[in-house]
This record gives sequence, C-alpha cells and structure tokens, in this order.
Amino acid sequence: MRYESHRPPMAVILAAGVGSRLSPLTDKCAKSLLSVGGSVILERMIRNCLSCGISQFVLVLGHRADEIKQFVDKTFRGIRVTYVINDRYSETNTGYSLMLASAVIGTAEFVKFDADVVFDVKILRQLVDSDRSNVLCIDRNIALEDEEVKVITDDQMQVLEVGKSVDPKLALGESIGIEKISAKTGPLLFAELSEMMKSQTHLQDYYEAAYARLVEKGTVFRALDITGLNWAEIDTPEDFAAANEIFGTPITTVSRGQQRALDEAADKRANPT
Repeated sequence: MRYESHRPPMAVILAAGVGSRLSPLTDKCAKSLLSVGGSVILERMIRNCLSCGISQFVLVLGHRADEIKQFVDKTFRGIRVTYVINDRYSETNTGYSLMLASAVIGTAEFVKFDADVVFDVKILRQLVDSDRSNVLCIDRNIALEDEEVKVITDDQMQVLEVGKSVDPKLALGESIGIEKISAKTGPLLFAELSEMMKSQTHLQDYYEAAYARLVEKGTVFRALDITGLNWAEIDTPEDFAAANEIFGTPITTVSRGQQRALDEAADKRANPT
C-alpha cells in the first residue's frame, strides 16, 4: 500500500455552509454535526481519515463555526487541525471556501471532502492508495440530473469534462465530493480559484468549476470508480433518512491491519473451503 511507506495527504474539509435545505434539522445544529447511524457526520469523516493514516486536517468553517470547533476539539484531542474561517459563507460557495484554505495547504498533497458526505472507509483507502496524481471518486450507479456533478471520461478514465452542466447522457457518473489533489496541481488550482473569485459573478461557483478550467488547460484528472461502495450526500431530509438506512451503526476507527483481518474473515465466510 502506497501510504504505508509514504506520507499520507492532508485532509481538507469544507464545512462552511448553512444546510438550509435540511431545515428543520439544521435550524439549531450545524449540518456536519447531525448524527447518522449513531455517529456525527463530521466524526465519521475524521475517523475514516484516521483509519487511513491521515492525521493532518484543515477545516473551512462559516455557519456555526464555534460549535463545530468545540465538537472537534473535544472529540479529537491531539490531532493536527487548522481552522480557516469563511466570513462570507452566506454569499459564497465551495469554490471560495477552498480558495481560503490555500495558505494553510501550501504545496501539500491533499484530499478534499465536502462535509455533508458519509462514506465507507474503503472508498478513502482506494483513493489514497491510488498512484494517480489527481483523482475524483465517481459513482456510475446514479440517476444523473441537473443537481449532480457529472463527469465525462475517456476509456482510460481520464476526465474530459466535469460539472453540473455536463450532459448526463455522456457522463460516466457522479463525482461524490471526495478528491485527491497532488502537490503539483494544488497551486494551479488555487491560482485558478483566486482568479475566478476576483469577479462577483463567480462567488457562488462550486470548486468543480476550477477543476473544469484546469482540465481545459491540460491538467490531467482521473476518475476512480467506487460504484458499489456505500456513500451518501446529505442535502435534504430525504437524503438524511436514506443515509441512516445505509449507515446504521456508529463509526469506529479501523487500522489497515484490522481491516485486512475483517476482509479475510468475510472472504472465508463467502468462500468456505
């Protein structure tokens, strides 16, 4: 495994949004602090990162920032976490939030997470173990509509187009909101975001718009097919209910060795000799 001998990437979690579509669930609670299957969404994400050897975190906060900071500091004593505050969260979007993290990230390789995604740790293991430089996790088993971030690739899984406006008939699947960005590409990405955010018309852009601009300029992104593994993006009460159906038990931190033993035991049950 690549990251058993190499330094794992930094985790960058975008958690500045209000989550208004989840009202009334978010009327008195930050979206990332809602509980799914007995564990807080953000706790699931951080524990999955720790299970994959990722121990350095950047959290971009805005709405209810103090509550999120207090939860993380109390739940995860000793981890390396830097908080970045998006004071303009009500008038900006994920592109602006990611841009704000550039000074902290510098030239480090990082994995970017949307804070409203709940996912099987196996997705993250596959991502960090990939020897590709820039990788988007893609699910093919999704009914693609206007809301989804759609991805078109060639037969080598190189990304040709990405964004909500992509033709769903041509798309391979949906980008689930978890990507790995290389140390080389990070500065290019932040330069693109910085240029975009100079214009008032781009303040509400998603970070995928910057990915698309980089793709057009020749930066190579690859798609990682995670179809069949469990994940859920939580935007609405219906999403929240569905996530609780998928993830019915509290999260635990599982090391690579423990996961290997669990997988071997599952294989033996499935294929008894």
